[in-house]
Amino acid sequence: MQYRDLGNTGLKVSEIGLGCEGLAEDQYRAARPLLDAAEKHGINYIDLYTPDPEVRSSVGAALAGRRERFILQSHICSVWKNDQYMRTRKIEEVKNGMEDMLSRLQTDYIDVGMIHYVDSMKDWDAVANGPVLQYALGLREKGTIRHIGLSSHNPQVALKAIESGHIEVLMFSVNPCYDLQPASEDVEALWDEKNYEKPLVNMDPQRQNLYETCQRLGVGITVMKAFGGGDLLDASLSPAGKALTVNQCLHYALTRPGVATVLAGAHSVEQLELSAAYEDATEKERDYALAFADFPNISWKGHCMYCSHCAPCPQKIDVASVTKFLNLARAQKNIPETVREHYGLLDHHAGECTSCGACETRCPFGVSIIENMQQAADLFGK
Repeated sequence: MQYRDLGNTGLKVSEIGLGCEGLAEDQYRAARPLLDAAEKHGINYIDLYTPDPEVRSSVGAALAGRRERFILQSHICSVWKNDQYMRTRKIEEVKNGMEDMLSRLQTDYIDVGMIHYVDSMKDWDAVANGPVLQYALGLREKGTIRHIGLSSHNPQVALKAIESGHIEVLMFSVNPCYDLQPASEDVEALWDEKNYEKPLVNMDPQRQNLYETCQRLGVGITVMKAFGGGDLLDASLSPAGKALTVNQCLHYALTRPGVATVLAGAHSVEQLELSAAYEDATEKERDYALAFADFPNISWKGHCMYCSHCAPCPQKIDVASVTKFLNLARAQKNIPETVREHYGLLDHHAGECTSCGACETRCPFGVSIIENMQQAADLFGK
């Protein structure tokens, strides 16, 4: 298992994490075998958005004696009311939900306390200017939560939240279909068939800006819905009109700027092991570029996907990395020092490009790579 920095939190997290969709399976007996499998494969990051008391209790029992082996992301404002899940901003309900969570999980701390499901500007303003954020800040000060996170499906809202300086971890929906959709306060729009009836071209710029800003600010992204609820794995359901593999979905998410871990939904040990097998997959098995280029309903023409099909460069330039740093810098009036430093550490730089064009003949998306290298050389210096 490979591990990544979770932004600036200081936490090292497995790039494959465990989502909580399957923890209620087998009459709530699934938690222990899933956690056993996670530990076996080196998966140390778990999301627990559900407030279902039986799930919380079963996870608590499964964590007993090994709490320190897992990094737990659990959600503030996700509560159980009238025997069903609800999102709340009522501070007493939030506090009671937090106390129930800690008690049932048999722990006195949560590694990442995730402010749950903020998809509208009005809601973010209510969270930021009301008691919820103050409560989260107080929990962090006491050590009850170690870091503050926020979950969202809306790039506009997520960007405003991370730019506030309070959010250290962002849980966000990342996959190659959702990334083409413009921001919306209606999460249902992400999988509404009507929004895929016309061909979609290139990543939504707000989403790209969000990912790049997270990387620049050191906000770690934990990915939800990498498989689109399973739809992307089934050609008859996929908005792209063609199925992807588990490895391709995981690799797409893991190659986005700022991403630290993908929370793989698993309804069985076998499904979790299928995601964990990504670690041993070949480059060919992970490669999504040719599949994307062949999608009947979606096009990334002219957009660099960091897929490295442009390699090898005769001058040994890491074209994908140079392009990623160029895109990070383009979004800023001044080049962030961390971006400049990382660019400087590359063995070969854009100024060494001879404009031979070999890279452009291999790019599945028709990216103007030579132009990008010239711009990078001008921006970072030859």
